[in-house]
Amino acid sequence: MSRESVRQQDIRRIEQQWYNMTITSDPMFGLVMQNKAICLNLIQRALPELKINKIKQITTQKEVATLAVDRSVRYDVYAEDDHQRIYVVEMQMKNEHNIPSRLRYYQEQIDNDLLEPGADYNKLAHYPTYVIMFCNFDYFGRGWAKYRFDCTCVEDRQLKLGDNRTVVIFNAKAKQFNGNEQIRGFLQLMRNQVVPDDLLVQQVQKEVQAVKNNPERRRGYMKFELDLMDARRAGKNEGKEEAVQNYINFSYKQHLDDQQIIQGIGEILDIPKEKAAEYFAKYTNQ
Repeated sequence: MSRESVRQQDIRRIEQQWYNMTITSDPMFGLVMQNKAICLNLIQRALPELKINKIKQITTQKEVATLAVDRSVRYDVYAEDDHQRIYVVEMQMKNEHNIPSRLRYYQEQIDNDLLEPGADYNKLAHYPTYVIMFCNFDYFGRGWAKYRFDCTCVEDRQLKLGDNRTVVIFNAKAKQFNGNEQIRGFLQLMRNQVVPDDLLVQQVQKEVQAVKNNPERRRGYMKFELDLMDARRAGKNEGKEEAVQNYINFSYKQHLDDQQIIQGIGEILDIPKEKAAEYFAKYTNQ
């Protein structure tokens, strides 16, 4: 097959991927959440007790540099309301069995981003943080729709540490909603079950279609995917050492996060994820 024919096949495949996307697809979730009304509605339903009125700032696919050289973390959605409360919202479709560790890392990086070198720790008291993760699986196996965690004393659950950090994990497979009915429609939508009279579901579905019909966004996605495909193909034609190093360098320029890079290394070298992670650590000195 000629190079031109292969390229045309690639284009058709990526174009089909674009039109098959749902709210759970990467990067569709981030693109839809750029709509402030939708982002506000979702966070209001996730945390109704906060009575959020306004989202002041939204950044999707926000990249935060870490203290480690050549390492970064990228959030699906990073938002701030008019009370300086910070929200990181993530969509997780596959259970990697590392949610607690991942959330611990996320919260550390949020604080690092807020606190400049030499700044007083008390600054963090003015920026309560909420990490919200929508999962297509029940990580804790209780059947609940919503698991909310904050830091409390083991001896006296009424005694709060007061670090203003909260984690909320949603389970799209939930059977028990326990007062969280307002989020049911979105969780069902994650499983391709549409609740037609739910306003948030209507907003999301309409925005997904608008994003798909936007030629600029479609071209941007296709260029990104084609460049990534080319980089992986080039890697397979190079020596192992050169392929891994070149792919890592390319991926950082494309603002891929560490897990995406590890996945790409695995595909280039045709090795398991654990082995790919070892290569990643070796070539990034981690």
